[in-house]
Order: sequence, then C-alpha cells, then structure tokens
Amino acid sequence: MTPELVIFDCDGVLVDTEPTTDRVISANLARYGLNIAPDMVHKMFGGGTLMGIGEEARRMGADLPGNWLDQTYDEVFAALALGVDVMPGVVDLLDKLDAAGIPTAIASNGPLAKMKVSLTPSGLLDRFAGRIYSGHDYAPKPAPAMLLHAMDVAGAAPVATWMIDDMPAGWDAAAAARCGCFAYVAEGGAARAGGHTAVPVTHMDQIAAALNL
Repeated sequence: MTPELVIFDCDGVLVDTEPTTDRVISANLARYGLNIAPDMVHKMFGGGTLMGIGEEARRMGADLPGNWLDQTYDEVFAALALGVDVMPGVVDLLDKLDAAGIPTAIASNGPLAKMKVSLTPSGLLDRFAGRIYSGHDYAPKPAPAMLLHAMDVAGAAPVATWMIDDMPAGWDAAAAARCGCFAYVAEGGAARAGGHTAVPVTHMDQIAAALNL
C-alpha cells in the first residue's frame, strides 16, 4: 500500500540536535548540584520534554530556580543556533516522498521555537511549513494525539500512515495511534527497539526501500 502520510520526529531523525542538547542540559544540571553525563542525559530523558526533565531533576535533588525552564531553553537555543547537521539520508528520502506525491509532517515533543532554530538553516522548516506539530500544543508522545491530528489534517488513514522516530516515546505513540512505525536506531542497532512493534532501521535508505520509493 502506498503511504498516505509519513510523519517524522525532529530531533535525532531530521537533525542531529541531541548531542548538543544533551551537553547543554548536562552542564546546566551540574550547576544545580546534579551531575549527569551527557550520554546518561540522553539515556534517561531522550524523547521527553524539557519540562519533564526539570521535574525529574528536582525529584533527584537538583535545586532548580523557578525560571529554570526558560533559562535552559535559552541555553539550548543559543547552542543550536551555532548549527546542527541534517541526519544522513533525510534529504534523499524527502525528495523521493515528494516525487511520489506522499505527504509528510513533523510530530515532535520539542517546542516549535526550538524546531525553528534547528530546521531553518537547512531549509527543512520551509519544507514542512504548515505541517509541524509540537508536544507543547498537543499531548506529547507517547500519547498519540499529535499523530492523530497530523493524520486528520492530511486525511490519512492510520493503516496508511508511517511514523519515523528514534525514541520509545515515538514508537509507543505510533502503536497507540495504530499506524506503522520505523524505529530509527542508527545508534544502538535493532536491539534498542526490542519489545516494540516498530520496524528497526539504521539508515533512511532502508525506509525508502520498505516503502517502495
């Protein structure tokens, strides 16, 4: 079946923002008494929201100020504005989807302001204009709300929709929305998607092949 919609996560799927974000959050939390290495930040909090990170950090003993969320977003945005790489194979996959007339969208737990910073330099923001959904406006993944909204806007059936995500929250959201899902596991390999129904892939070329593009 030709897909009626392909939904992309943003961080770690379209652009390689996560190493920068993990490094900023690690340094930030250390200032407030919670030492978590960047790789552990990714393992513990990857795919979640910055608000959720703050809540957990406080439970773990970090003495975060009341304006921590705004302060940390400012730090993350400043770091991302220095530039991030587009993930390998993404542009080719998008070109093939466009050539086949298959609609695309973004569903990310990150705020729209962050996506504007990270996606603008590569032109991806304009490429997805009007089809970018944030967990700050809908219930964040693993809830299926964003995916269901994207499908509703596109007029796509769940059975003909695919999600591409690199984190369990996205895989679980796709399962809840009853759409297909590719688990992008270039780091960690297929074993990282164990226990999930998502199809593990390590390169965007595999997605193009699976969709017969």
